[in-house]
Amino acid sequence: MLSEPTFDRLRALQWDAFAAAWREQEQQPEVMEMPFEERLGLLVEAEWMARENRRLTRRLQEAKFKLPHACIEGIEYAPGRGLEKSVIRSLATCGWVREHQNVVITGATGTGKTYVACALGNQACRKGFRAMYRRTSRLTDELTLARADGTLGRVLERFARIDVLLLDDWCHAPLRDAERRDLLEILDDRYGTRSTILTSQVPVGQWHETLGDPTHADAICDRVLHNAHKLVLKGPSRRKDSAPPSGDVALPGTDQAE
Repeated sequence: MLSEPTFDRLRALQWDAFAAAWREQEQQPEVMEMPFEERLGLLVEAEWMARENRRLTRRLQEAKFKLPHACIEGIEYAPGRGLEKSVIRSLATCGWVREHQNVVITGATGTGKTYVACALGNQACRKGFRAMYRRTSRLTDELTLARADGTLGRVLERFARIDVLLLDDWCHAPLRDAERRDLLEILDDRYGTRSTILTSQVPVGQWHETLGDPTHADAICDRVLHNAHKLVLKGPSRRKDSAPPSGDVALPGTDQAE
């Protein structure tokens, strides 16, 4: 039996799941008959899983995904959509994160770009990587404010350390000179050392025109596209397809709306 002093020490060590699992074992005679090594393995597994779940929760909270419930399992492969299960299955291993590659997702509005991007970010968090979501327009605003109050260096350093940076609505609007320089700083810091996911309504071939300055556009595109996996989503807007009948509520967890 687990004595109170031992239980208190486990709690003091913050091994709460270990202690709780031990108490549960004591209520199961068939488990108590198992060899000590097997019971210990179950206890350690319970503690390890509890800590992993807490770490995952922290990573997801830090990421601030627009669609926090987006997941690989929720991605739909409708005919003509341009998504292949084999490609998503490969990306789900997160080998692209380990190899510091990028993912570029383009397509018309409503085709599910944000959902797929957030699902890949969520999967990276599950695999132990840190991720962060930003709409590109809000990121440029954030960088402008940081430049004004003298904290730009610290902000750039924070973005440089994130394993997976998800930039949504890339090239949605023309950029000012300072915004192009700041984005280039971020992408340059991350090139070859971290991974970036970009979603855009603008086809890759039109990025130069939207980015404006040819020199900065070349540098930005080179750092993003050189080692990128490109997904081009097709088909009609999924927002229309997912509109629920009057009085009904659309079910969360699938990419029918974003």
